[in-house]
Amino acid sequence: MKIYTRRGDGGETDLRLGVRTGKDHPRVEACGAVDELNSCLGWARSQGLDPDNDRLLARIQGDLFVIGADLATAGEDDRDRRLPADAAQFMEAAIDRMDAQLAPLKRFILPGGSPSAAALHVARAVCRRAERAVVALRRSETVDHAITAYLNRLSDLLFVMARDQNRLAGRPDEPLPSDA
Repeated sequence: MKIYTRRGDGGETDLRLGVRTGKDHPRVEACGAVDELNSCLGWARSQGLDPDNDRLLARIQGDLFVIGADLATAGEDDRDRRLPADAAQFMEAAIDRMDAQLAPLKRFILPGGSPSAAALHVARAVCRRAERAVVALRRSETVDHAITAYLNRLSDLLFVMARDQNRLAGRPDEPLPSDA
C-alpha cells in the first residue's frame, strides 16, 4: 500500500465509509485536532512519565483512536457509537487519586516544570483545542455527547497529571507572578 494517493491534492479527503469531504470541513478539523492530541500524548509519554501515568495515557491514546473513528463517520447514529457513555469516568478516579497527593491550588500556576509536566501542559492545551473543534462540529452535525465529556475530563486529567509529574520530580508548581 502506498502512503500517497494524490486523491487529496484538490483539497478533499475520505471519511470513514468512503464519504468525500473538504479538508476544511469541521468534521475533518475535529479529527485532525484529536489526532494532534494523540501525538502530543505520545510525545509526553516519551518524556519519562511515572509508570502509572504512562499506562493511563496508553489507554487514553487507544480511546482517542476510537474517538477519531467516530468523528470520521458522517451520519453516525446511536447504534454505531463505539465510545461508551461512561468512558470519562475512569479519569475522574485518576484525577481524585492524584489530586489527593497535591498541595491545594490557591493561585493560577504557570505551565512547565519538569520535561514530562511541560509536555502534559502542552497536551492539555491541545486537548482544549480538540474539544472546541468537536463542539463546533456539534453545532451543525450529530456528535456523541460522550466524546465532548471525554475531552473535557481529559484536559482536567492532563492538568492534574502535569502537577503530579512535577511533584514526583520534586518541582513545586510555579505560581503566576502576583504582579501579572
